[in-house]
Amino acid sequence: MAEELGISKNAFNRMRDYFADVRTEMKRVTWPGKQEVYGTTVMVIITTFVFAFYFGICDYLFRFGVQNVLDYFLGGR
Repeated sequence: MAEELGISKNAFNRMRDYFADVRTEMKRVTWPGKQEVYGTTVMVIITTFVFAFYFGICDYLFRFGVQNVLDYFLGGR
C-alpha cells in the first residue's frame, strides 16, 4: 500500500523512529513547578509595564521634540 502512494516503507520507519525519540525526550523534560511559573509570569507582567512606561515617555519626548523643531522651522503653522 505504501508503494502505491509513492511512499517507501523507509519513510514510515523514520517517522515512527522520530515519534519514539520525541516521546523519549519528553520523558526527560524537567517541568517547572507552580511557584516557578507564577514567579516568572509576575516578572513578565511587571517587565511589560515597565517597558511600556519607558517607551511611552520616550514617545512623548520624541513627539514633543519633533513638534518644537517643526514649529521653529515652519513658523508655527
